[in-house]
Amino acid sequence: MHPMSYLTGSGAQTAHVLPLLHFTLGLSIAVCVIIAAMVVWAIVTRGHGSGRVTMAGVPVERTEGGVRWIWIGVAISSVFLVVTLLWTVAVLAKVAPLPANAPLTIDVKASQWWWDARYQGATSSDIFHTANEIHVPVGRKVLLNLTSGDVIHSFWVPKIAGKMDVIPGQTNKVWIEADRPGRYRGTCGEFCGFDHAKMQLVLVADQPADFERWRQRQLLPAAAPRTMDQARGLALFEYRCGLCHAVRGTAAGAHAAPDLTHLMSRETIAAGVLPNNPATLSGWIENPQNVKPGALMPNQALSGPQLADLRAYLETLQ
Repeated sequence: MHPMSYLTGSGAQTAHVLPLLHFTLGLSIAVCVIIAAMVVWAIVTRGHGSGRVTMAGVPVERTEGGVRWIWIGVAISSVFLVVTLLWTVAVLAKVAPLPANAPLTIDVKASQWWWDARYQGATSSDIFHTANEIHVPVGRKVLLNLTSGDVIHSFWVPKIAGKMDVIPGQTNKVWIEADRPGRYRGTCGEFCGFDHAKMQLVLVADQPADFERWRQRQLLPAAAPRTMDQARGLALFEYRCGLCHAVRGTAAGAHAAPDLTHLMSRETIAAGVLPNNPATLSGWIENPQNVKPGALMPNQALSGPQLADLRAYLETLQ
């Protein structure tokens, strides 16, 4: 998975932003180096004088040489500031406008502390939900409708696009476009509570054909249980988990928590905190408060056989 770095990018927006970033970063480093060098030079040359002069003994006066250097500094700074301003406006003109007819629209809802992604479709049968792992096709603009269910969050996948606040009662729109396949780490970029650091996401950029195959799999309902322990696990899930979670094709249809219809197709659980494997899945089900204190998912206090049955069912959700 690509690390969270904004110094390189793999998106259409970053292709415009990165040259400006590198210019301002290089300019800032140059200014710091020049100022530091001048301070060192002043200290060294001042220290070689024949006698010490206290600050109280230095007269405060206006000299033409000093004023000239101030005007030179202002003139040089103004040139770079104007260049930066014009370049910034040009970049904003390229990345700010939303696409008129985006081929894909995703409604992303942020909550403490996870992400819900609702993929829009032409008909109701083309709509599905996933959580914390968002797939997009490479080379196509994707429109994101960002909303919050509780506090202010911020959607940020730095290698693909800039940061956008997610505000309760308001829908902020942003577009993204990945220009190469890969798995890109994202996060909530706004402090949103105790477990803010554990609100991560993965943006998966697929080739268009791979994305379409993934989308078709996501549209399918969950497979029916094949064994007795899986059947017991489904009954337990509908009774204990169905008030918050959804699994399409079952009686569990709530959306207060992540949709788990294709849970095992995801690389992580708990919003990117844990790898998705039987051991971590069991630990998360039994005691989520140990991983995310304050999360709305309570400790389940299941017996050993109940936990085994529930896990056996969840592992069928491919």
